[in-house]
Amino acid sequence: MTLKVTSPAFIDGEPIPARYSCEDVNISPPLNWGESDLTVPSGGSITIICDDPDAPRGTWIHWVIFNLPPETSSLPEMVMPREELENGALHGANSWGNIGYSGPCPPKGTHHYYFKIYLLDTKLDIPPGTSKEEVLMAMRSHILDEGQIMGTYTRK
Repeated sequence: MTLKVTSPAFIDGEPIPARYSCEDVNISPPLNWGESDLTVPSGGSITIICDDPDAPRGTWIHWVIFNLPPETSSLPEMVMPREELENGALHGANSWGNIGYSGPCPPKGTHHYYFKIYLLDTKLDIPPGTSKEEVLMAMRSHILDEGQIMGTYTRK
């Protein structure tokens, strides 16, 4: 992992602001990535997966977005929950069975939320609404680089 991932909303390992959780407006946080040893080729794409491995019933998926254009190096806050975005990116399904981002909402205690960014050498030939597992399978052998930022959240 050489890809550096940051957010103007929170520092790696620190709390995610309530704004990005189920206790507030529940919008996706802004993310930035870059400083990779590799560049994404023109036929490539970028995938983002956010999950919570501390969920009581196993890893909970909060966001799956794939086929971001190769020149993308950031996302603003509040990416719209549409199957297909204007730039051609597609949303997969989260653990609630919805399209788009759904923020931290732990039942109790402090949970860890990993925003993982994958640089790929191809676009994924899968439809919107695809599960995290299916996206990971489609990405296998196409990952050029990856990185992550982790934030915590404790429900009030």
